[in-house]
Amino acid sequence: MGNIIDTLGIKRVEFPTASFGKMNELSKGKDSTSGHWEIAGIKVDFDFSYFPNGFPKEMTDLFLRETGCEGFLGNFPASGTEIIMQLGDEHVRTGFPIIYTSADSVFQIAAHEEIIPLDRLFEICKITREKVIQSPYVIGRVIARPFLGEKNNYYRTTNRHDYSIDPHKKTVLNYLSEANYETVAIGKVNDLFNLNGIKTSIPTKSNAEGCEQILRATKEKRNAFIFTNLVDFDVYYGHRNDPVGFAKTLVEFDNFLPTLLNSIDESDAIIITADHGNDPTTPSTDHSREFVPLLFFKKNSVGKNLGTRNTFSDIGKTICDFYKVPNQLDGKSFLEE
Repeated sequence: MGNIIDTLGIKRVEFPTASFGKMNELSKGKDSTSGHWEIAGIKVDFDFSYFPNGFPKEMTDLFLRETGCEGFLGNFPASGTEIIMQLGDEHVRTGFPIIYTSADSVFQIAAHEEIIPLDRLFEICKITREKVIQSPYVIGRVIARPFLGEKNNYYRTTNRHDYSIDPHKKTVLNYLSEANYETVAIGKVNDLFNLNGIKTSIPTKSNAEGCEQILRATKEKRNAFIFTNLVDFDVYYGHRNDPVGFAKTLVEFDNFLPTLLNSIDESDAIIITADHGNDPTTPSTDHSREFVPLLFFKKNSVGKNLGTRNTFSDIGKTICDFYKVPNQLDGKSFLEE
């Protein structure tokens, strides 16, 4: 990491074992959907819908009609942890779901698990995805945001679930799956691709569980592409402006990394990157548009400087190159570099 850019507290390495660089985002958005899709080899060159003033009346009217909810609370951009503190008591009293958005293209629905059970919350979200969001609106994700607790002490649980739209073109997951490679999605990756091109989906609720599932998949899956999202960086530290927690979590992942590197052989490769920025030191609690890091590791290889890549899609292109699968993905492979 220190070889990509001068970073306080991280040393440059004279003879790195991984190749390194950084990547520019070509897609218009800076959210998880745009980032993951671009990593997977497709540029998002259309605008998602954003709602800085809340969802329009025709959408909220349709929400009530289709879901059968008698009312709703919220309907404005907000931090998820703050809005449940602000509206949690009224939600418990009325039983109305809390709907809200952010700077990203999301329709988020929060509910206390003892007031609106998980099955019902997921049903409301599914209906919203399939029947409420209609043209001309294009919303990247509908997100179930369950919480628990009581007055002045509400907290979100790990039972979040995302309902994404389908990618508009074939991704690296489709190309590999069609070429009979095992495609494994760990964490929220499956949600972001809506199962497209994914043969095995493994949900997780923490970085620790994600790392555990990576190790298990490397042992159990042969000729597989394993695509993992470690969610704690974003959810618990980026969005909550907690640089100390973010740094602690980086150290935890760094301590895990030797175990992962020792679990692979010369036929494997590891790429470490990010789908967007989420700077915990800025006033905003939303994603930040910035370069993302690129690390590429193969055993017994010499690390090279891969420079500044024009698009995240160089990763998808490189992965198809690695598996020798013909494709029409965006980007330029850096495998030979």
